[in-house]
Amino acid sequence: QVQLVESGGGLVQAGGSLRLSCGASGTLFNIFSRNRMGWYRQAPGKQRELVATVTTAGSTNYADSVMGRFTISRDNGKNTVYLQMNSLKPEDTAVYYCNVNLYPTDYWGQGTQVTVSS
Repeated sequence: QVQLVESGGGLVQAGGSLRLSCGASGTLFNIFSRNRMGWYRQAPGKQRELVATVTTAGSTNYADSVMGRFTISRDNGKNTVYLQMNSLKPEDTAVYYCNVNLYPTDYWGQGTQVTVSS
C-alpha cells in the first residue's frame, strides 16, 4: 500500500503564499521506480480538479489557472512532493489533495484546507 501525509495548508490573505508538502511511504511506493505525484483540489460544490503533477524524471504539468503562480517540485530521495503557491487568490480556496499514480492505480492523501481571504 501507499501512505500519503500532507502538511502546509492554512489561511492566507489574497496575494500571499503557502507551501504544501506531501510525503509518500509504503511497500508499493518503494517498488515503483517511476511514478507521477501531484496535487488536486476540490472547492465546495465543485468537482476535484488537477492543480499540478510532476513525474519521477521531473516533467511537470499545470492547470491553466495556476500557471505562473504555483510551482510543483519533488525530492525523490525523500519521496516528497511540494507545491509552492504564490499570488494566491480567493478562488484558490479548496481542499488540496496529494496524489500518487502508480499505474494504473491512484492513491490519495487525506487533504489539507487552503483558504484565501479577500
